[in-house]
Amino acid sequence: MARLLVLLAAAALSACGLQPLYGGGSRSPVAATLRSVEVAPIDGQVGWLMYNKLKERLGSAGEAPPAYRLEVELDDNITGFGIRGDRAVTRERRTLRARYRLVDLAGGGVVLDATAGSDAGIDVVSSEYATVAAEQTAVERLSEVVADQIVARLGLFAARTAAPR
Repeated sequence: MARLLVLLAAAALSACGLQPLYGGGSRSPVAATLRSVEVAPIDGQVGWLMYNKLKERLGSAGEAPPAYRLEVELDDNITGFGIRGDRAVTRERRTLRARYRLVDLAGGGVVLDATAGSDAGIDVVSSEYATVAAEQTAVERLSEVVADQIVARLGLFAARTAAPR
């Protein structure tokens, strides 16, 4: 009976039309499209972090001439809250937002214009060094999260625009 239920569940899932985004591995149309994206330089220290995270996630670019350029504008903000009676901040929120555009290099048009973002809470402690280190760690984590969001959205774009097999 249990085997029958498993077979029925597998049959139902196969009929739903879902397919893996990276089906075919590194030779898939999605992976090939992601490899054809060059990342434009991004200003600032946080921009440098984001640039490197995006390059890591997009794969081995440079194997072929790029077909797209990814342009990213960052908004990095730290807001203090959790204020004590002596007006000292005890908690901060670091927010990283990215507006990104995917430009088709052949036609020069923007084919994708979207945003991604995340935030992290930071405890403000009596040691200024510890607080600065926590802020830096937070922006490194946020860069990873936002880069993952951007690449996931680029993967969806690539899957929707890939030539039919």
